[in-house]
Amino acid sequence: MKTDLAQTESIELRLLVEAIFHKYHYDFRDYSEASLKRRLIQARERFNCKSFSTLQDRVLHEPEMLPQLLNYLTVQVSEMFRDPSFYQILREQVVPHLRTYPSLKVWVAGCSAGEELYSLAILFREEGLEEKTIFYATDINTDALRKAEAGMYDLDRIPLFTANHQRSGGKSSLSDYYTTAYGAAVFDKSLRKRTVFSDHSLASDAVFAEVHLVCCRNVLIYFNRELQDRAIGLFKDSLVRKGFLGLGAKESLHFSAHAEDFVEFSRNERLYQKRG
Repeated sequence: MKTDLAQTESIELRLLVEAIFHKYHYDFRDYSEASLKRRLIQARERFNCKSFSTLQDRVLHEPEMLPQLLNYLTVQVSEMFRDPSFYQILREQVVPHLRTYPSLKVWVAGCSAGEELYSLAILFREEGLEEKTIFYATDINTDALRKAEAGMYDLDRIPLFTANHQRSGGKSSLSDYYTTAYGAAVFDKSLRKRTVFSDHSLASDAVFAEVHLVCCRNVLIYFNRELQDRAIGLFKDSLVRKGFLGLGAKESLHFSAHAEDFVEFSRNERLYQKRG
């Protein structure tokens, strides 16, 4: 059983999440409580609040707090060509399927600061698919979307991005795609010329396009089972017949309510194909 203190804290946390939903319409109610608690404890300390109730009071009465709090509630940890073997399978086994379509749409769900978007844009350019592709980059955090659209990353992150790109089967040098200035690498704006950046919540919003590939990597691990099923249902309804879904290394469809709607395309890389 939870101690009285832990029980009180759990109640305060749920009330804070409800308050955010009712006041600002951001829905974190079906996120994993353990994950939310870790991040909200960091926020509570950052804003010098003695309790989640104090944090709730500030969020309700100080609207300028919300964007700052969203940076804690939405995970902003990623890297370009993260898990290079995933991108290698995309190149070698998924791209041949995608080549058969006259035009393509790709949804990067939970795009954060854009690392995965630029990885896919570079891969599609190297594979000759860029000009017939539209990318949808979505996130609930508008600050993250602005960073994604800027395409600017600290220079000290570039060696890792470069190594990942090479290991993914990159057909050029990553340095071909960015310029450097003032300690940052700025990726060429041409990489996002075919990208639509948009606020979209997997917890509350609906399907908005028919797509051929969905990449939602390392997002579902922060959801509870019900919200995972809702998100996967959105992906299923968005995908064309035999479209592809890419998840993160620790994510799976095995226990999903929609598992029967997909076949495992690459078990190790968490790549799935919607049934025809």
